[in-house]
Amino acid sequence: MLRVTLRNLFARKVRLLLSAFAIVLGVAFVAGSFVFTDTMGSSFDNIVNGSVADVTVRQTGTDPSGPSAAIDARTISAATVESLRKTPGAARVDPSVDGIGLFVIRKNGKLLGGSGAPTLAFNYTDAPSATGNPTVTIEKGHAPKGSNEVVLDARSADKAGYRLGDTVRMVTAGTVPLVNAKLVGLAEFGGGGLAGATLVFFDTATAQKIFLEGRDVYTSVALTAAPGVTQKELAASTRTLLPKGLEAATGDKVAAEVKSIVDTVLGFLNTFLLVFAAIALVVGTFLIINTFSILVAQRSRELALLRALGASRRQVTRAVLLEAAVVGVIGSTLGLFLGFGLAAGLKVLFATFGLDLSGTALVFKPRTAVVSYAVGIVVTLLAAYVPARRAATIAPVAAMRDDIALPESSIRRRVVVGALVVVAGVALLASGLLATLDTNVTTAMVGGGILAVLIGVSLLSPMLGRPFLRALGVVYRRRYGTVGILATENALRNPRRTAATASALMIGLALMTTMSVLGASINKSIDVSVKKEFTSDYLVSNAIGLPFSTTIADSIAKIDGVGAMVTTQSLPFKADGDTIYASATDSKALNAIYSLTYTSGSDTVGDGQIALTDDNAKKLGVKVGDTLTLTFPSGTVKAKVVSTYESARVVGGAIVPLSTVAAAKVLRADSDVSVNAASDVDKVALGKEIEAATKDFPTVTVQNQQEFAEAQRAQVNQLLYLIYALLGLAIVIAALGIVNTLALSVIERTREVGLLRAVGMSRPQLRRMIRLEAIAIALLGTVLGVAMGILFGLVLQRAVADDGITDLAIPWVRLVAFVVVARVVGTLAAVLPARRAAKLNVLNAIGSV
Repeated sequence: MLRVTLRNLFARKVRLLLSAFAIVLGVAFVAGSFVFTDTMGSSFDNIVNGSVADVTVRQTGTDPSGPSAAIDARTISAATVESLRKTPGAARVDPSVDGIGLFVIRKNGKLLGGSGAPTLAFNYTDAPSATGNPTVTIEKGHAPKGSNEVVLDARSADKAGYRLGDTVRMVTAGTVPLVNAKLVGLAEFGGGGLAGATLVFFDTATAQKIFLEGRDVYTSVALTAAPGVTQKELAASTRTLLPKGLEAATGDKVAAEVKSIVDTVLGFLNTFLLVFAAIALVVGTFLIINTFSILVAQRSRELALLRALGASRRQVTRAVLLEAAVVGVIGSTLGLFLGFGLAAGLKVLFATFGLDLSGTALVFKPRTAVVSYAVGIVVTLLAAYVPARRAATIAPVAAMRDDIALPESSIRRRVVVGALVVVAGVALLASGLLATLDTNVTTAMVGGGILAVLIGVSLLSPMLGRPFLRALGVVYRRRYGTVGILATENALRNPRRTAATASALMIGLALMTTMSVLGASINKSIDVSVKKEFTSDYLVSNAIGLPFSTTIADSIAKIDGVGAMVTTQSLPFKADGDTIYASATDSKALNAIYSLTYTSGSDTVGDGQIALTDDNAKKLGVKVGDTLTLTFPSGTVKAKVVSTYESARVVGGAIVPLSTVAAAKVLRADSDVSVNAASDVDKVALGKEIEAATKDFPTVTVQNQQEFAEAQRAQVNQLLYLIYALLGLAIVIAALGIVNTLALSVIERTREVGLLRAVGMSRPQLRRMIRLEAIAIALLGTVLGVAMGILFGLVLQRAVADDGITDLAIPWVRLVAFVVVARVVGTLAAVLPARRAAKLNVLNAIGSV
């Protein structure tokens, strides 16, 4: 049986390789996801290990995962640094000025980096890291020595177009908004690649001037242990010298904190990619089921002969499963290698977003191979199990018959199970919409309902497909005559096979349609809310979401023709464990521009007060008159709730006065500036003057209402296109499923094809028949997928309506495009099977068994 199985396997290698290709793509996604995230993890580990000191003195409450919108303004005095120089067990003490909010401007005037990896600015020291190696070395030139000198890492300098001796332009979020300095050195990071980050170094006095208003203070202190002194021992001796508000953290602790953040991000990214890998594998399962079902049907005489020669049912089942296992192994192996290519492609893709991993080699862990083979082989075996069991039902006496047909069980049981699963899915969808539970719970219920409906409709598809195919058959008959009738009958001949092939396409298009409806609804909600809430003439903001210098607002205020103007600063805080992004602003100036809907209390928020959105007030269980404790890294601030208001895009989840920024010990910087033109002032001319006032700051954008809405929609569309690209893999596999099914069907119907040719059907007519059959299958999957996608998109929109997606929009043009693309997919899928059928020798085909 083993020899027979292997002989059959290699005799049908092309057909089985088509099935293996589905496994190849799915496993490639799994392997590529693991290899890429492991590579990212290795890169960040090298960065962390190469940058932390043996002991770091820092502010208590420092949160490495804290929002970048708030820059900690707490400092360490020079006197404290001097006392730390006497720390027992310290070989050296290096105070550090860490600058946040600085960006390098390329030589062509555009921003270097921005939305990707950060720009990190420091005062230059040659202090070693905890590994004992220098954190930074000057490869060319020399260290910065004056107020007009700067050092960049070599990669960033090259990317920005700067050479030694050039003047580097930079912008900051501090009181020195523009910095020009001569490039005197090129640095290399001791930990290897920087994952796209930019390093900028000044001398200590210059760094203090730029980031600390020229005060003789520091942001942290690095201590290097003397030989024989451990990190814990040095930290313990350091703590005895620290004033209140400072802590000594070992390098291992700091590294673990950062690694925990990185692992969380990588875990999310890995899960995101693996979800699409799972979708591809599910779609591939339909292809494998179809392939083995057809192959078993074609080999029914052969299997009957084996049974007649003494092979048991178990041996026949094992033989089919062995073929599946070999397909799984081959597909997994090829997928594993292709996964490396996918990971390399992801490196290139993420580099375009600023995360450059070119300095880190691809990382391959044994776990990647184990998971890849396990997934590929198990999925293949599960998909082939039902056809294998059916193969064992062939009776030995069937070998004596001319025509053998595998017993087809009634689809009644399948329809009943499918109907029950759909009902359960609809119940989950309804519960998710109507239940007054936590958003995460309702979203999970909706997700479970979507999955159940997808499975149920897949089971019902043999029944659901019949009326559609018959209706399409009417069109075929009127336009193509007999050829159209034959194409329709071929599609209806085996409803399970047609349904399985169409279901693969259905799943991919259902998900694409869902995301299209959700994306269109988000965009419409943006347009509606912006039109309603965006009542300022211009909004000056940071394109990458980080704060900018308050001097920009000062410059705008001096422009003739500026009327009402208000600045806001994003100020995140924690309350009862939840992070809320407040808008720190002058509430009177805010109300002069924006018409917020206050539902209770006063519209004026003074010192020591706070206004909350209705949702946040409800979540925190507070009302007007209550006192809320706001938790910042520096400590807590008490605020009295004076009002509540409806959520709006123009402000955060809370409104606090600007005095809260100082109380929280956060650096004062603006997140946006809203500007209205004075009466009788040309708004277009004013906009040009504002742009002129901010032209030296490429981090800052000036937008009117339409431009702001377009920028918001562009972000949504960018994510939508990424999801389309990832779901496109499932569509490719579904198209291969149509190719495989038709190719195997042509082989199965060889005698029939020969008879059709013998009675006068021409080669073009034969090709058209197969092409029409492929289009019918593709359109069936498309119609079911688009219909379900619209339903799922509607349900998801209602489920997240409280999160700001308030308006439903169905992108009919895009959905019609999906139908057109499906027809093209069907046409292309039929090319090879139709060509093969047309080339069959008529006499040989008639004589085939």
